[in-house]
Amino acid sequence: MQVPGKNEFLSRIDRLQQSLRTQGSDGFLVTQHIALYYLTGSMQAGFAFVPTAGDATFYVRRSVDRAQDESAVRVEPLPTLRAFRPMLERDYPQLFASGRAATIATEMDVLPAQTYAKLAQLIAGGDGSVLTDGSAMIRRLRMIKSPYEIGRIEAAAAATAEALEEATAELKEGMSELALMARIEYGLRMRGHIGLMRTRSYNMEIMTGMVGAGEAAAEPSAFDGPAGGRGLGPAAPQSVSRRLISRGEPILIDIGCCIDGYVIDQTRTAVIGSLPDGLAAAYEQSVAIIREAERLMMPGTPSELLYAAAIEQAAKAGLSANFMGHGMNQVKFLGHGIGLEVDEWPVLARGFADPLEPGMTIAVEPKFTFPGRGVVGIENSYVVTDRGPRQLTKSPEKLIVVP
Repeated sequence: MQVPGKNEFLSRIDRLQQSLRTQGSDGFLVTQHIALYYLTGSMQAGFAFVPTAGDATFYVRRSVDRAQDESAVRVEPLPTLRAFRPMLERDYPQLFASGRAATIATEMDVLPAQTYAKLAQLIAGGDGSVLTDGSAMIRRLRMIKSPYEIGRIEAAAAATAEALEEATAELKEGMSELALMARIEYGLRMRGHIGLMRTRSYNMEIMTGMVGAGEAAAEPSAFDGPAGGRGLGPAAPQSVSRRLISRGEPILIDIGCCIDGYVIDQTRTAVIGSLPDGLAAAYEQSVAIIREAERLMMPGTPSELLYAAAIEQAAKAGLSANFMGHGMNQVKFLGHGIGLEVDEWPVLARGFADPLEPGMTIAVEPKFTFPGRGVVGIENSYVVTDRGPRQLTKSPEKLIVVP
């Protein structure tokens, strides 16, 4: 495990404080465990407070001892939730001076309603201090990755490439989707994968990804992606099933790996024998789309432009109906940011006009879905640099063909 130095976290806090001053907020209340780790270096239970200037404090319910060992900022034990406001008044007297009402930003997109109601009541006190939505602020802060973060994503990419190569060497007709995924996951876990891919979206879960063969990969699901997979049943309605893999059908291997908290996201298509002509042509089109996305992935390019270009390419190929899903289940994006969560910003989608910047890490995943037949496609992850994209994905970029 590689642990970043204290300055890594202090630099992030400094950037957050700059955003707070620009927005006119008095501080940021950090509640989500991923954001707590991002800003303090510890994922223990509690709340962190970042003022617009000065030192941040991590108020910890449990484990205080572990937080003190891990945190890059000062740790204070938080005995009860009711003690939180008085502790803030003690530690940041300027915030509530002379009954002044403070404006404190927080991550409303991930804060449970009940917890928000309690915190809002406590923060209000007797002076009318309020919590405001700072979700976009923290998400934009995390869009730009440091060299440490990029290095962790590359470590996850290397583990994924090795595990995939080992697993596909054992791929054979009659093997189940579940068995193939279990073989991939074994290789990933032995290389440090934490066993899940963290997401921000409410009710969206990702274990390691999905392996789907033939029509099972093309079955619709609630998962917000072009291919969710059949799953193991209504209680696990995505990813792998117990379906056996047959010769001549596409096998979509959409997997990730999380090492030291940071994820890689990639897709490769495999087949035992050969793909039917129509599916083979669609696969080649997915490769053409990712090549064009690479050409456009320059600093200053609006994120939505990459999606618009992909839509146009799919239409010219006569594959609009199959691009990124099918029918009502088509998703409206080409790619997404990756980092501590799978679904970070920027999003390569219509309406997300933020220009690409150096340091952004993005997964680009053009895929084509054919109901009853399967899904083909490719996905690479990149970091945007001053000179364009640098690919982070390490797996060989080719159709995996098993004789």
